[in-house]
Amino acid sequence: MAGPRRRQKGDGGISEYRTRSGPRFLIKFAVTREDGTTRVVLTRGFASRREAGAVLRAEIRKAELGEWVEPSKQRLDAYLAEWIQTQRLSPSTRASYLKNIRLHIDPHLGAHRVVRLTGPMIDTWMRTLEADGRADGRGGLSARTVRYVFTILRSALGDAVTQGRLAVNPTDRSTPPTPAQARPPEMQAWTAPELARFLRWADAHDADVAMGWRLLAATGMRRGEALALRWRAVHLVAERIAVRRSVGTVKRKGAGEELVEGPTKTGQSRVVDLDAGTVAALRTYREARARASPDLVRDTALVLSTLDGTHLHPERFSRRFTAQVLRARKAPGEDQVPAIRLHDLRHTHATLLLADGVPVKVVSERLGHASATITLTVYQHVHPGMGRQAADRFAALLAG
Repeated sequence: MAGPRRRQKGDGGISEYRTRSGPRFLIKFAVTREDGTTRVVLTRGFASRREAGAVLRAEIRKAELGEWVEPSKQRLDAYLAEWIQTQRLSPSTRASYLKNIRLHIDPHLGAHRVVRLTGPMIDTWMRTLEADGRADGRGGLSARTVRYVFTILRSALGDAVTQGRLAVNPTDRSTPPTPAQARPPEMQAWTAPELARFLRWADAHDADVAMGWRLLAATGMRRGEALALRWRAVHLVAERIAVRRSVGTVKRKGAGEELVEGPTKTGQSRVVDLDAGTVAALRTYREARARASPDLVRDTALVLSTLDGTHLHPERFSRRFTAQVLRARKAPGEDQVPAIRLHDLRHTHATLLLADGVPVKVVSERLGHASATITLTVYQHVHPGMGRQAADRFAALLAG
């Protein structure tokens, strides 16, 4: 029986070596530079001989076609600083990437050369973040945050592969937290009576800011979309609003923070129909704003704003809602409403509509989801009850 074929000159080679995590493989091959000199290239960290062989063949093929690029000695922190400048990102996303690179990637991996990064090295980094990754020294990061930071690094190193700086993306050989482990906190939603009870309480105690809570609950808008809504996008006669913009907080190291207005999360505008009660509340609210200052109801004015017409701060807006819910829960004579976050008003809107049998596609369009699949995934907990409702409706059809 013939043994394995010996590699010929120019085929390169594969060698096994031992690590604490088990056997790993390296590849070795020679390339001819443009000046005619020869360089022997070593790349380590492959988890299997098959994986090493696939990369070796690809690298030799590049060398034969003249497409092989000599690995850079650039450090990861320098590469990431260069990479982020090439990305088309919204201001808030760019600020988030920069913050996470500064706090969670550079201190741990920044000094390493890009070409020296390995899957086990990235695994060790993620486990460190999970155990002790908080910038304030108070423990580890959540699996959700670690996965988010991992996706930033994965995207950056993926571009390095595309540009020929890396043979393979080392994050392909690492084990980030799974989507299940990185699942967001369980959403909360009020029942229709609970929502109605809170809105009545808010109207009676702070009618001005209560309009914000009603608008979010009645439309399913995101916080930033509501705070960027202008009167020219509110059509009271047609009973609808046009959601076109969003505002968010952008924090920059050494430069404080600023509120930046831009497109919606999906980059798409949408029209959301309003119920008669919300239209009536908007009319009353607009009249009150006009009495305070005609400038507050101009077409270009923000619907929800400070008295001088500027954007409300998104995070303070959320804290104000939390404080009002706490006050409502303590109010004498009021039935208790569960404590929820401001964003849960959006979940409440979707949950109530889906549970009442409104088609998923309609709810998806109101929420501004990129597809109905997202709506189905996020609100799958509502669907079992909808299935029972569908079965009962079918039985009613057969009965007559």
